[in-house]
Amino acid sequence: MFRETILNIFEDIWPMLFIFSVIIVSLRLVYLIKNKEKFIFYQEMLMLGFIIYITALFRVVTFQDVSWSSSNFIPFEEMFRYEFGTQLFYKNVVGNMLMFIPYGFFISYFLKIKKPWLILLLTTLVSITIEVTQLLIGRVFDIDDIMLNIVGGLLGFIIYYLFVKIKSKISLLQKQYIYNIIMVMILLIIVLYLQGVFYV
Repeated sequence: MFRETILNIFEDIWPMLFIFSVIIVSLRLVYLIKNKEKFIFYQEMLMLGFIIYITALFRVVTFQDVSWSSSNFIPFEEMFRYEFGTQLFYKNVVGNMLMFIPYGFFISYFLKIKKPWLILLLTTLVSITIEVTQLLIGRVFDIDDIMLNIVGGLLGFIIYYLFVKIKSKISLLQKQYIYNIIMVMILLIIVLYLQGVFYV
C-alpha cells in the first residue's frame, strides 16, 4: 500500500527530482572543492534527502486525490471515521504522521533544535500553511491532519534527540564511519523497497 503510493508520487516528480539533484549536487561539489572543504557522505546525503523530501511533500499535499468533499474543523472527527487496521486508517491516520517524521528530523538536525516546543511551533506553522493552501486551491482543510502532522514532527524530533545522545558517546572518526554505513543501509533499503523486494 505505502509502496504503491510512494511509487505514484515519484512517478510524477522524478524528472523534477533528477534535474534538481544534478543542479544541487554539482553546485555543492564545486562549492566544496572551491572552498577546500571535506566531503562527508552522510551530511551531503541528508541535505539532498531533505530537498527530495520537500519536493515529494509538495506533490502529496498539492496534487494527491482526496476521498471526501468537505472540510473538517472538529478535532478527531476524521480520525475516528476509519476502523483501526484498515487501508484507510493506515493511509489517512498513520500516513499523516509518517509524512512529517522526516520534517521533524531534518529541521531538528539542520537547526540543531534542542527544545521540543520549537519543533512543535514550526511543524504547526507548516501544517496549518499546507491545510489553508489546500483549502484555497479547491481541496479541503482538515484539523485532524494538522494534529497528526504535529505528532509526526515530534516523533522526528525524538529520533533526532536519540541520534544526538548516541553521537555524544562516540569519537568523531567513529561517527563518520557509522553514519556513512547507516546512510548506505538506508539507501539500500529504499532501493530494495521500491523494487518490491519487501512490502509494507
